[in-house]
Amino acid sequence: MSQTGSREGAIDRIRHYIDGGSFEAELATRVAHRTESQKLPGSLPQLHEYLDAEMTPAFEAMGFTIKRYDNPVAGQAPALLATRIEDPSLPTVLGYGHGDVIRGLDDQWTRGDGPWVTARDGDKLYGRGTADNKAQHTINMAAMRAILDERGQLGFNAKFLIEMGEEAGSKGLSELVNANKQDFSADVFIASDGPRVTPDRPTLSLGCRGAVNLDLVCDLREGGHHSGNWGGLLANPGIILAHAIASIVGPKGELLVDGLKPPAMTEAVRDVLDDIEIDGGDSGPGIDTWWGEPGLTPPQRVYAANVFNVLAYSTGTPGRPVNAIPPRASANCQLRFVAGTEVDNIIPVLQAHLDRAGFEIVKVTPPPAANDGMFKATRTEPDHPWAVFVRNSLQRSTNSKPAIIPSMGGSICNDIFTDDLGLPAIWLPHSYTSCSQHAPDEHVLMSVCRSALDVMTGLYWDIGSGDVPPRAT
Repeated sequence: MSQTGSREGAIDRIRHYIDGGSFEAELATRVAHRTESQKLPGSLPQLHEYLDAEMTPAFEAMGFTIKRYDNPVAGQAPALLATRIEDPSLPTVLGYGHGDVIRGLDDQWTRGDGPWVTARDGDKLYGRGTADNKAQHTINMAAMRAILDERGQLGFNAKFLIEMGEEAGSKGLSELVNANKQDFSADVFIASDGPRVTPDRPTLSLGCRGAVNLDLVCDLREGGHHSGNWGGLLANPGIILAHAIASIVGPKGELLVDGLKPPAMTEAVRDVLDDIEIDGGDSGPGIDTWWGEPGLTPPQRVYAANVFNVLAYSTGTPGRPVNAIPPRASANCQLRFVAGTEVDNIIPVLQAHLDRAGFEIVKVTPPPAANDGMFKATRTEPDHPWAVFVRNSLQRSTNSKPAIIPSMGGSICNDIFTDDLGLPAIWLPHSYTSCSQHAPDEHVLMSVCRSALDVMTGLYWDIGSGDVPPRAT
């Protein structure tokens, strides 16, 4: 394949894109779409509009063909696949992004004019979806465009999936992909989501922790009763539930249920994590070094361990308490877990534990549909040829060693790509841990975006230069 242009020329183009303001302007138009998938099915028109108004014309301008998919699960979000085949003999890279966002929480923002209008404050660019995930797929799309402008071709085949329901649990996406496997076939999956381990260090993530949400419910009776007349006579569900949770997680965050614990950490995982330091940036919280699984380093706790969290707890009338023993208490909880954890029977395992501990009255139940998303844990091994190729490309672009983590701390639909499609899956996150995703004042750092544009442009250039891992048989 004849080559024109240069790697340095492509990177110069992408730097002009961000330094000249085009990146910020392009992202602003995408943030303006109120793509709150947690409001399904009412948000379907906005989710379709993002694909129609933003993704379709952007990919078509780069010579991609577009295929739209309705979700096989009624009332769930649509998806789009953009495809550019230059030569069937070339490697095919499957990318991914999600255009949906978490609820805007409009009344809680303190920066700019709310979540749907980007606002710049120094290095920070605020707006709902900036970090999760609109800036991240905008960066990868722009990097491909820079290659096309510099070389006239990518030098590889590209497919790019944009889904619109990740924040609602990616419901139906696995069924959609499995029903159209040939459409999504590729040699490697490379995408971006989540944070770097530190803002100034490009990160290569080889998988994700899984997640399962569940409710713990202690429902004792109908209605509350006077705490003076009945105090000491009626059991308090809030206290019972607190003790039940204390039997699951210790006072320093240690997991106490054997059936929820991860498999032993491998030496390969220990080796890559020995090189990792976690830094949330100047505005990030300090790490509570005393919290979490004993004997593990902070990177091991977040990238290679299981953690049980209480996300919400309710009993009585929070915010306006009355002198009454409440009838009911509930806690919405979550287990984040690494690959190899036995999680198929998580609810029965947890219920059996509570029964043995004397808390038979506390029931483990699936949460309401709005918060019932579940993701599997997955991992591509650090010595996989594609992982080595990407690591070397990032090192060439930055002249420094990238961070490598066995899995991102969060969860995403990675099992669709590793398990259903059988691909090595590599994530290159373009955010940082203190970006306030899922909270008011979500933002990206422009310095991280500039670095990300450099490394993605360099990576796509290197893939298109031909010296890539051989195609799997």
